[in-house]
Amino acid sequence: MEFMPEQRVDNQVNFGKSVSIHKKALDQIIAMADRITLAEGRTSTIVPFLTIVRSSRETPKSLGVLTPSFCLILRGTKKLYLGQDIFHYSAGDYLTSLIDMPAAAQVIDATEESPYIGLRVDFTTQEIASVVMEAEISTEPKEKSRSAGVFIGKSDAALLDIFFRLLKLVDKPKEVRFLSELIKREMIFNLLSGDFGHLFLQKALFDQNAEGVGKAIHWIKENYARSFTIEELAKSCNMSISGLHHKFKAVTTMGPLQYQKQLRLLEARRLMLSGPMGATTAALTVGYESPSQFNREYRRIFGLPPLQDMKSLRKTSYAGGFEDS
Repeated sequence: MEFMPEQRVDNQVNFGKSVSIHKKALDQIIAMADRITLAEGRTSTIVPFLTIVRSSRETPKSLGVLTPSFCLILRGTKKLYLGQDIFHYSAGDYLTSLIDMPAAAQVIDATEESPYIGLRVDFTTQEIASVVMEAEISTEPKEKSRSAGVFIGKSDAALLDIFFRLLKLVDKPKEVRFLSELIKREMIFNLLSGDFGHLFLQKALFDQNAEGVGKAIHWIKENYARSFTIEELAKSCNMSISGLHHKFKAVTTMGPLQYQKQLRLLEARRLMLSGPMGATTAALTVGYESPSQFNREYRRIFGLPPLQDMKSLRKTSYAGGFEDS
């Protein structure tokens, strides 16, 4: 279709109005978040599943595990490292993780005058399935060839309105437990009905009893401290070796053994940070038989040997670790 000059001007005006309205909505939510807390790091709220994340400085790259959650950036920019892929997302963008996913992240746009602010909503796959069933949403994916355990999208007016109403509940302690769950279900419905809804409906992801990647991920999480072969894992999931490897990497961006390795190293790091446990004990606890191999792989992932990494983390307030929102 060929547009007349007047039509092009109207489209530009409408686009400009839309951007202005979106920014105004974000500014309103930022003001509400600031009123709730100005504290650095993660702040839990009386809404059981809502966390506010704030940083007044850029942060170093930090590894951790993304858990099922929906994270909206209100201000600033974040960089996500997922396997070999790097993603940037900024104010108005959201990150959704559907499974436990080893990843790294860093805030790259934050100052004391304009701090990074994000909102995180935790959910479960059971909650997604419940909304799908009660709302009678079709579970047929729109793009059968596409799969992803993590994706980034852009918020719209409806989604920002949901967050606005959710934050208002912080001032209503008597109503928060009941109404917050209703708003959360509305948020899930909004996401299921949006452009990425088909990714939420991947059976292999949200049904751990189904044959496929979801079952493989659940199995590895339960057995990460023991040695296993790809053949054993494929057999437990009733998949071929090639099929498991291809589908697992499509969802997580890494192979099953790499996924296991990262879970082991992250758990070892957590154990050493949370108490007096040494590197050798941590290595054996998470399944390593060779402390030297553990040290090599730890340094490759975190950039420093275990002892030096612990000293570095404990010197900084960043020892709280990975913030996935």
